[in-house]
Amino acid sequence: MDYTFYCYMKKLSILSAAALILAAAACSSPEKMAQMADNVQVKCEPAVLEVIGGNIDATVTVTYPADYFNPKAILEVTPVIVYKGGEASADVLMYQGESVKDNYKVVSSKGQSVKEKLHFDYVEGMESCYLELRGNVLAKSKKIALPVKKVADGANTTYMLAKADGIVPLKEDGFKDTYTVSEEGQIIYLVNSSEVLSSELNSQSIKDFQEALKAVSENDKAKVTGTRIVSYASPEGAEDLNNRLSENRSGSASKVWSKVTGGAASPQLQSVGEDWEGFQKLVSESNLEDKDLILRVLSMYSDPAVRESEIKNMSEVYTALKGEVLPELRRARLIADVQYSNFTEEELKELLENNEDVLDEAALLHAASLVDNSSKKESVYKKAIDKYDSDRARFNLGVVYLNDGNIDAAEQAFKSVKSADADLSNAFAVIALRRGDYEAAERGFKSSGSDAAKANLGVVYILNGKYDQAVAALEKAPDCFNKALAYVLTDQLDRASASIKCSCPRSSYLKAIIAARQGDASAVKSLIEAASKDKDLAKRALTDVEFAGYLN
Repeated sequence: MDYTFYCYMKKLSILSAAALILAAAACSSPEKMAQMADNVQVKCEPAVLEVIGGNIDATVTVTYPADYFNPKAILEVTPVIVYKGGEASADVLMYQGESVKDNYKVVSSKGQSVKEKLHFDYVEGMESCYLELRGNVLAKSKKIALPVKKVADGANTTYMLAKADGIVPLKEDGFKDTYTVSEEGQIIYLVNSSEVLSSELNSQSIKDFQEALKAVSENDKAKVTGTRIVSYASPEGAEDLNNRLSENRSGSASKVWSKVTGGAASPQLQSVGEDWEGFQKLVSESNLEDKDLILRVLSMYSDPAVRESEIKNMSEVYTALKGEVLPELRRARLIADVQYSNFTEEELKELLENNEDVLDEAALLHAASLVDNSSKKESVYKKAIDKYDSDRARFNLGVVYLNDGNIDAAEQAFKSVKSADADLSNAFAVIALRRGDYEAAERGFKSSGSDAAKANLGVVYILNGKYDQAVAALEKAPDCFNKALAYVLTDQLDRASASIKCSCPRSSYLKAIIAARQGDASAVKSLIEAASKDKDLAKRALTDVEFAGYLN
């Protein structure tokens, strides 16, 4: 090869290589990075931001093409959420070219994708927002701004629709529309006898029984629903003899029934035989010095004959029993079961105003539930506390304060409740929930375990972004708004629709969200119109990303 030609070709080769290097360098200069910013691909997950538990978290993937990132450049990127009333920045992201001697994330000039997790604390107004990336290229003494890249729109705040006041049901008042009272008189017999003495028909017990039946006949709210004679024998002597004696007493008492009651319906007859149960009761209520010893014998032996023998062995004790206890067990009980109709709602309301002192604890508590005025409820519950030392009234008073939004007064009322139970644990957890202490609320609801607490726990899970757990907590609860919301948040739209039972504005709004997710534009508009009866919901709908493209 000609030497001159060789030198020429070598020089040309060197010049071509230099030109290629310069060309490559020119393509990835800081200025070119700004000019070619449109070639950078950005993807955000989720594409529509979502607020979960008061946080906005997103993952941004940025793909830099080959020959884009200058080896000597540093790139700073600031993620910013822009919303009405302000903006919020996440931590600045720093990247460097391959030739930079620093500690930032390196991006190859050959092209590379980088993935970053972004976090923002939600503030009011961010439901109408967008996420953008603001960047600057730093090279030597230059700082070149990159075009701003918008990467996501809006922030979904559907979980904030949760009804988060918590459920604290009133304690049951125990009031019944009807109740049964047994009126009775007793005929006492002589030992080993089933003859009814004439003196017994004039006893105070029989007179009281007759007066009670007379009062029933004169009371429009009372009626006799059943009559019975129950006869017994004292537990002494042979068991078979005592059983016959008990049956004979039942028969003799039935013969005088009509005379005693004035012709009440024929009674059912029941013969108990030896009355060991009555014996134990009378002994325990007596003043006998050795009654504990007797009761111990009763608990040790199940055979009636052995019991009687052991007690007879205690001669002094047995003598006292013969005089004070055994005679009371030789008897027949004449019983009338009387059903009384309780006060009507109208009567209770009237009595509250004019004569509340005649109401027992259950009636007083029930009457309180019938009035709408909170101050009147408070007064009635305080009356029940003063008159009956009612723990149920203390608890229900706390519910009244809670429903009025007076959390401090509610807490004090609940603290005054003497008997702690699952309902009380739930109540204190609701107070924690309303004060925003979700950790304490969650502990309290789990500790309670009541049905109300389980439903309340579902609310805590919704507020904390634990939607699957919310569904599990609410699944067995009655259909309600929060249950439907949990299904929406887990994209179980059919189950959500089935769980909405009322037609209030809030429910209409949730139905509109379901319709929007299902692409039913006409249903969205009609349901939003129904929900707009609530001014706050009408305002919310205008910026709710759930309805993007439907209300424009």
